[in-house]
Amino acid sequence: MANAQSFSSISFHFLIPMISMFSLSVSSRHSIPNCPKTNTSVINFTSEFVMCQHQVRGSFSVINDCAFKVKDFDMINGGSDVYWWGAVGDSYKNLTNGYVISDEKLNATSYKNESFIVKLSKNVTWDDVKVVAVWKKSLESDFGHVVLEEKTDSPMSPAPAPALSDVKFNGSSVVKVVGEPTMFDNCKVLSDKYRLRWTVRLENNVIDIGLEGAIDIRDYMAFGWADPFKENDHMLGADVAVTGFTEKGHPFVDDYHITKYSECMTNKNGKAEGVCPDTMYVESDDRRERDLVNNTMLVYGHRKDGVSFIRYQRPLKSIDKRYDWNINVKKNMTCIWALGFIKPPDSIRPNYLPENHGKTYGHVHINVSEHVNDCLGPLDNKNKQDQELVIADEMEPLVVTSGPGLHYPNPPNPSKVLYINKKESPLLRVERGVPVKFSIQAGHNVAFYITSDPLGGNVTSRNRSETIYAGGPKAHGVKSKPKVLEWAPNRNTPGQVYYQSFFTQKMGWKVQVVDGGLTDMYNNSVLLDDQQVSFFWTLSKKSISIAARGEKKSGYLAIGFGSKMVNSFAYVGWVDANGKGHVKTYWIDGMNAQSLHPTKEHLTYVRCKSERGIITMEFTRPLDPNCDGDKKIECKNIVEPTSPFPIIWAMGAKWSSDHLTQSNMHSVTSNKPVRVSLIYGSAEVEEDLRPVLAVHGFMMFLAWGMFLPCGILAARYMKHVDGDVWFKIHVYTQWSGLTITFLGILFAAAELRGLHINLLHVKIGILTVILGCIQPINAYIRPKKGDVGEEPSPQRIFWEYIHAYCGRLAVFVGIFAIFSGMKHLGDRYDDENVRGLMRALVVWILAGVLTVLYLEYRRKRHLRHRIFGLGNWVLGDDVDVDEETDLLRRDRIHGVNVDKLALPSERSEIQLEPLST
Repeated sequence: MANAQSFSSISFHFLIPMISMFSLSVSSRHSIPNCPKTNTSVINFTSEFVMCQHQVRGSFSVINDCAFKVKDFDMINGGSDVYWWGAVGDSYKNLTNGYVISDEKLNATSYKNESFIVKLSKNVTWDDVKVVAVWKKSLESDFGHVVLEEKTDSPMSPAPAPALSDVKFNGSSVVKVVGEPTMFDNCKVLSDKYRLRWTVRLENNVIDIGLEGAIDIRDYMAFGWADPFKENDHMLGADVAVTGFTEKGHPFVDDYHITKYSECMTNKNGKAEGVCPDTMYVESDDRRERDLVNNTMLVYGHRKDGVSFIRYQRPLKSIDKRYDWNINVKKNMTCIWALGFIKPPDSIRPNYLPENHGKTYGHVHINVSEHVNDCLGPLDNKNKQDQELVIADEMEPLVVTSGPGLHYPNPPNPSKVLYINKKESPLLRVERGVPVKFSIQAGHNVAFYITSDPLGGNVTSRNRSETIYAGGPKAHGVKSKPKVLEWAPNRNTPGQVYYQSFFTQKMGWKVQVVDGGLTDMYNNSVLLDDQQVSFFWTLSKKSISIAARGEKKSGYLAIGFGSKMVNSFAYVGWVDANGKGHVKTYWIDGMNAQSLHPTKEHLTYVRCKSERGIITMEFTRPLDPNCDGDKKIECKNIVEPTSPFPIIWAMGAKWSSDHLTQSNMHSVTSNKPVRVSLIYGSAEVEEDLRPVLAVHGFMMFLAWGMFLPCGILAARYMKHVDGDVWFKIHVYTQWSGLTITFLGILFAAAELRGLHINLLHVKIGILTVILGCIQPINAYIRPKKGDVGEEPSPQRIFWEYIHAYCGRLAVFVGIFAIFSGMKHLGDRYDDENVRGLMRALVVWILAGVLTVLYLEYRRKRHLRHRIFGLGNWVLGDDVDVDEETDLLRRDRIHGVNVDKLALPSERSEIQLEPLST
């Protein structure tokens, strides 16, 4: 049975390469029929790709004059403009002057261990091609290339030239690596972000090991052999190589031995224990003895696309018998691995020391002589940007210089690149709204500028357009006389631009424009209720730019213009599963998902992003939608800058642009609305001021709906009552009404923290108070009446008209002020009770009007009776009737002089007596 299984396994492994060769040959025959093989200098030339970017790896061979074959090809998706490229040399200048050599593009997919044949384009021959590259045309970037000649005109080799050694490897020198250092015979997946590659060379007593991890540049990669005599606790006693990169980006590898599950430390006896380099266990101060226990030798290392790669060598049979284990090539051995953060050297510990690996560790059984390749495709890291980061500070200028391109992040690089604060082509991070100052000292032949083009240089020569945000051909200087350049990115600056040289391409790198400076980008900001949402805005003449940022993690963020969600306009921002931000507008007229109605409000400069679960959304909208008579609901969403308006917020787990359900409802919301004054840049939590406003309204009703009108009625209709009752009622009610008015104003102003003059109700109220205050002043300066029997002077008559009609006008405006106040209360709280109160006030006013009409009728009738003979008056008495009244004097009744009425009549009276029978 075992033999049968073994035979099946052997047959299966034998058939796979046979099938692959057959399919390859079929493809070859159909792809390149009748192609000559005349160029014998490159026919059957075979090499391996130099990895430059996008984890390009594979072998290359020339088939004939028309095609070449690519085998085991790996590449991360590079976009839609990646071509097979030809050049006369592998220098930067030669590559950028190259050309497309095949009509077959490398499409927008990733390649995973793929083999295929590529046909050359017509009129392309191997005589003109010395370098074949995988080339991204838009960025002029070399992903990987093959040099068809041994000689190269590149000033720098793509990989460090290893030292030569023809003797058995003992850990003191490197055995020559044939081919590219990224290529190995075997590959095994240790985890989803960690791979092991190796090649065994028995004749040299050496094993080449490649460790490849999609990790942070500050993390280590560890791999080694466990104690072969232990069945568990594989870490203890293990012989491990720890690899990584220094702070300057240089690769390293050290030989470690594990004696304890802890970081390396010195015990009380002065001996090292834990995860320590072999050299720390040696108590001798002899350097040669220490070097003998470090039997791992670095061959090559790079950091590309967020992936760390280290190649090193170690002996199969080590001369170090204390801390190393020999590798038995004929049997399975237990190997251990781990990933984690590494602590750099300090004044106490001169070595890089691994810290706790957390849960990223494991063990595996490997027979190094068996062929293994279960690594399907390239290793990809989502975070590919690990260049040095420079964060712009408003207080300190950024010093721009130039220097050699040693670790340029986007090869091929020119021989000279831009440095910022002594860092080679770092990723520059700036904040919108925060001015950035550059001190340009790169030389007069390097003009600095900020551009939308990723290459920079002479854009017009490439028939392309660009947007220049700062700098230009005159932005150059030297150390003795630097050029100062200021740039203030705003909220409309794209999230990514580039700093480059105006005359030379690809000397600079990326500028990351972030929104961390929202307080700088916008003129005003407030915290909404519960201080969980920040609201930012900038007013312009016809529009308003708004930003809102949650202060806690959520799936979406919503802000609403209104005192509550129902009957409000809401703006919802969220990021979908593809990482795309959205901002949508809704009209809400209920408490369920079906009550959210999308609107077509015109929003511009829309952005929404999620950083660690914190949602930030931005948009610009017009103050007035100006729908030109359109009756759509969004036409009512008018922002009046002069009036404080309430804002509420809500957060939830997820949102979608359509098919909203109850699961989209908010999980947390504001408790109270916050009233924001857009002009003054202030805000306050909107409290339920209805009790306060109700007291204010009731006091104004007492004053202008009862006391003041009653005083006027008393002055007009009660003068026939004996004594000065009418006068007292008139004076006392007027002063009481004015007093209640001022108390009501002070009460409301104290509770509302001031008077908002921009409100219509306040304006009408001020006019009412002015008219009311005129009356006592007018009464104080009234002209004196004439002597007894004299007619009133014209000044007196004029005063009486002014006094009477100003009082009536004041009451009329006061009633209108009460109506406007009730309307404002209703608009603010959308309270049904307000409408009922307004109806009751209308009924009260109608009752007052009917009462006045009735009293006026009685007054006219009574006056006619007294003048035309009824009562004690004699028909024909020459009585001067004045329809207007002296409201503040007691010696006139209905405009008739009392003294004149008291004089005896000049006519004779005829007394008619009844006859007695």
